[in-house]
Amino acid sequence: MSQQTARRGGAAWALVITSVAGFMAALDNLVVTTALPSIREDLGGGLHDLEWTVSAYTLTFAVLLMFGAALGDRFGRRRLFIAGLTVFTGASAAAAMAPGIDSLIAARAVQGAGAAVMMPLTLTLLTAAVPVAKRGMAYGIWGAVNGLAVASGPLVGGTLTEHISWQWIFWLNVPLGLALLPLARLRLAESHGTGAPLDVSGTLLASGGLFGIVYGLVRGPADGWTSSLVLTGLFAGGALLVGFILYSTRAKNPMLPMRLFRSRAFSGINAASLLMFLGMFGSIFLLSQYMQGVLGYSPTEAGLRMLPWTGMPMLVAPVAGILADRIGGRPVVAAGLFLQALGLGYMAVVATADASYVSQLPALIVSGVGMALFFAPASHLVMSSVRPSEQGIASGANNALREVGGALGIAVMGSIFAAQGGYETGQTFVDGMRPALVTGSAVVALAGIAALLIPTRRHTERQAQSAEPAPVLEKAAH
Repeated sequence: MSQQTARRGGAAWALVITSVAGFMAALDNLVVTTALPSIREDLGGGLHDLEWTVSAYTLTFAVLLMFGAALGDRFGRRRLFIAGLTVFTGASAAAAMAPGIDSLIAARAVQGAGAAVMMPLTLTLLTAAVPVAKRGMAYGIWGAVNGLAVASGPLVGGTLTEHISWQWIFWLNVPLGLALLPLARLRLAESHGTGAPLDVSGTLLASGGLFGIVYGLVRGPADGWTSSLVLTGLFAGGALLVGFILYSTRAKNPMLPMRLFRSRAFSGINAASLLMFLGMFGSIFLLSQYMQGVLGYSPTEAGLRMLPWTGMPMLVAPVAGILADRIGGRPVVAAGLFLQALGLGYMAVVATADASYVSQLPALIVSGVGMALFFAPASHLVMSSVRPSEQGIASGANNALREVGGALGIAVMGSIFAAQGGYETGQTFVDGMRPALVTGSAVVALAGIAALLIPTRRHTERQAQSAEPAPVLEKAAH
């Protein structure tokens, strides 16, 4: 390896660059939620428009993730990472300067497209730069940063909106992006996947299918589950995904080889990830509103009180990565999921219209430890369940399933909440939130069961080595 390549491929630089980029992309999932009243006051628009400021990002992010990973494998992971980061940064500036609600929605959609290209390549680039023996710790730090971003979105958005202005939830990305661009060019090594031709047909089928399903899930609670557009999205999306699966089993160079799912490790960790994000996203969505609308905290105060949950990944996830290196990822992930389920169930029991913070604190701590134990080893399991040449698309598939799980969680738990309670009084809110949290707890417990079905580390490594009929050397541009 040349000195230049060694410099570019430094593990520390790769960890910093990919963690910050992942933080930016993950943060923007929920950062807008606490700023919606201020956005409406400044830009106008009805409830439908405000919902689209959230869902426009979710839709483009979810449906283009696998396509972004495939582009990186084909044309260069560092090159496409830089391109995605550029688009994301520019769209963030456009969102901050949006003169109206329509232009803000458009900027959010472009922002999601940039994140979809950038996000799955962060793990691939990090894996290529870090020695095998140290990947658990690296994934732990990466997972801590990304887990914190997902969970602290409402806190960051509320704090910036309350103390500066809502535009700063987007301006925050601009200096970070501008700082990362030259670092990525100078400090990351270029790499490619198998070099197979880009699977255009598979990309269109998968993107169209995911778009239809995520669109239906996002719009269902607002438009009604029997509305024509929602039903069309769900059924057409499902049909396209079935077509994608059938196509991928027969295509010569499919975007997502279906044979990967023959691996219990790959199937198990993806099922666990989807279910985990379903329960977690739906719970955060309701609990952040509970703390503000029922208990009377400001957005900043609510975010601070959730820090025992949302901030725990920064403390525990690096340790979880080290544990995964020593005993394997399966027991760590499963333990984390069962703790998360226990925390959500406990919160459902103690939640009242006038609950004290002390009574909620054990549930927040247990949930935080559980979430932290999940993130880092889960990433390790995804990347170790396939060959290096397929890690980009494996990361894209896992991230896409997480996004779909998050959208499904908000839709399902929001529907349960609406059926059992409402916003009329604090008590009616609690009446709706409790069964929703119980559902979230049960779903995360199912994720723990899925994690237990993952084979041991040695068996997983043997599966990864035999995942392809013949080894394919990964290309590297020096």
